[in-house]
Amino acid sequence: MAAVVGNDDLRRPGGSAVQVLAVAACYYGSARLGLLRELSVEGAVVSPIWPPTGVAVAALLILGLRCWPGITIGAFFAVLAIGTPRIDVLGTLAGQTLAPVCAALLLRRARFRTDLSRLRDGIALVFLGALPAMLISATTGAGLLVLMHRLNAHSFWPAWLAWWVGDAMGVLLITPLLLLLHNARWPPSLARWKEATALALVTCGIVPVAVYSTVSVLFLVYPLIIWAALRFQLVGSVLCALATSVLATIAATDGAGAFVGLSRIEVMAKLQAFNGAMALTTLLLSALITEQHNTRRSVAKACQELVEVLEHLTAGEAPPPRAQPETGHIDGTDGGPGPLSPGRSP
Repeated sequence: MAAVVGNDDLRRPGGSAVQVLAVAACYYGSARLGLLRELSVEGAVVSPIWPPTGVAVAALLILGLRCWPGITIGAFFAVLAIGTPRIDVLGTLAGQTLAPVCAALLLRRARFRTDLSRLRDGIALVFLGALPAMLISATTGAGLLVLMHRLNAHSFWPAWLAWWVGDAMGVLLITPLLLLLHNARWPPSLARWKEATALALVTCGIVPVAVYSTVSVLFLVYPLIIWAALRFQLVGSVLCALATSVLATIAATDGAGAFVGLSRIEVMAKLQAFNGAMALTTLLLSALITEQHNTRRSVAKACQELVEVLEHLTAGEAPPPRAQPETGHIDGTDGGPGPLSPGRSP
């Protein structure tokens, strides 16, 4: 997304409009992908993984709060793709826009770093950006279905739960991936391409077996997640988890493999429990490993600087100046204005 709209371009006249249109296009495109696989829960059609919420939260974190109209525009065209909009579409659009905006504000309050280099960043994304913020869109969407008599009152809670988990899964799986792509250095290092290829091949071999086997062996994917997290941190584990979630969603919507013979409610419960547990494990484990690696690098760098200082002092010279550390706050503190800082123009 950052490659489409650069910061320099956004400061020019008309840059805000380009920014909004880019977000709207990304939101709509991801919505079309999410609509490819649906589950019917008590008469309500929901997506087990709703990628637009992840796109929206990532856009707000990367580009700033001023891009929120793009979320509304993209959500409106996504509704048009489903059917003829009614009067209740206004409430749906409000919920779909307000949820990611609240997620971004909560993350800003928690001093979230977009590089996800700390365990607290992973925890914040889960327990601030995904789970509580997406209550807004789920409650608004399911509540409007009941008020418009398109859903029975007794079916509110199953539909609400499916809606909430689908939106939260979009944040847990899509937002970290987009943030990592935004902060990645291109071209990526090929130092461990052999191991990465081996991990990809093993994943392609084990995941279909775990998902489509009638025996309950979904737990086989967790060693792959751990391997990816240990060796490739968040980028490897997120890609592995996303591929697994997509394949599990396809199997669930087809009623195949581990989801054979289950009712719609049971399919939804099993799929969302599996996806949620895997996403939480992926995000928190990878954030913890990344933080430990950064700590070790900081300690090694401090030791090297101490050696240099001692060498200069022994030689009777002044110690060399220390470089200022860079930070990745989104609130603009400790390192200049960030994407969500009110003083930063888009």
